[in-house]
Amino acid sequence: MIVVDTNVIHYCWVRGQHTAQAQAVLDRDADWHAPLLWRSEMRNILCAYLRRGLLARKQVDGILQRAEDLLFERSHAVDHAVVMDVVELSTLTAYDAEFVALAEVLDVPLVTADRQILRAFPKRACTMEAFVSG
Repeated sequence: MIVVDTNVIHYCWVRGQHTAQAQAVLDRDADWHAPLLWRSEMRNILCAYLRRGLLARKQVDGILQRAEDLLFERSHAVDHAVVMDVVELSTLTAYDAEFVALAEVLDVPLVTADRQILRAFPKRACTMEAFVSG
């Protein structure tokens, strides 16, 4: 079981330079968890692809469906007090703090590509590469 941030989810389903790494994370551990927030963040990312004409609506719908299928029962509401604990210990936004807080509550690694999270919580957060090789 791991917590993944929206970057990892995005990289897994939208083809790009990090797709192979994100899919290797999925191959190593498919028990992905995330705060409910991931859905809104992912929709926002895909909105940009749609508006720029980089993905068609049908592709966007398919990507969202596949991601939701994986995370459907593993999307969590995160207690505000735990999020604020993370905020007090760092300069992270509340959005990013939700991912760290969930990883803390579940006592599992947070796999992320976010350098600020990696610097602030090196014992909890790891890169995709580190997770796959570890």
